[in-house]
Amino acid sequence: MKGVQSPADVTKLLQQWSRGDAAAADRLVPIIYAQLRRMASRQLRRERSEHTLNPTALVNELYLRLVDQRRTTWQNRAQFFGVAAQLMRRILVDYARAHIAEKRGAGATLIPLSEAENEGQEHIITDILEVNIALERLARLDPDQVRIVELRYFAGLSVDETALVLKRSPRTVKREWRLAKAWLHRELRK
Repeated sequence: MKGVQSPADVTKLLQQWSRGDAAAADRLVPIIYAQLRRMASRQLRRERSEHTLNPTALVNELYLRLVDQRRTTWQNRAQFFGVAAQLMRRILVDYARAHIAEKRGAGATLIPLSEAENEGQEHIITDILEVNIALERLARLDPDQVRIVELRYFAGLSVDETALVLKRSPRTVKREWRLAKAWLHRELRK
C-alpha cells in the first residue's frame, strides 16, 4: 500500500485496525509516522532546551500507549491525531513530573507556581506543567474548549479537521479557539 496517504485511506486503515485487523495497523504505521514525528517535534520545541526526550522517543512512547487503545473505535484521521495529541501531552506531563521528582528527590510534591513564587522558592514547574494545570482549570469551565486546544495546538489540526472531529461548524471552532487562547493567555500570565 505504498503511497496511501489521503485522509480517506488513513481513515479506512484506522477503521480496519479498530476491527482487529493487525495487518492494517502494520500498513498504517509508516503512513502516520511522519505526521506523529512532526507533532512530537512541535511539542518538544515548546519544552525546555535541556529536555532529554527527542521526537523519536516521544513517538515510540506514544505508539506503546496507542497500541493499548484496544477499545477505541477510530472514526477518522482527525480523531486519531486528536487522541495522539492528547496522549502526547500526557506523556510530556508525566515526564515533566518525573523529572521534577528526580531533581527534587523521590516523593517530591508538586506545588502551584503561585505558592512557589510567594515562598521565594525556585521555579520548579516546567511550561508543560503550567499549561496542563491551566487546561485542567479550563476543563472545569469548558471541556469543549480544552478539546479544541488539544486538537489545534497539540495535534496541529486545521479548523476544518477540528470541526470534523468535534462535529461542530468551523465558525464555532474558530470562535471557541479564540476564546480558549485568550483565557489560557490570561491564566498563564498570572
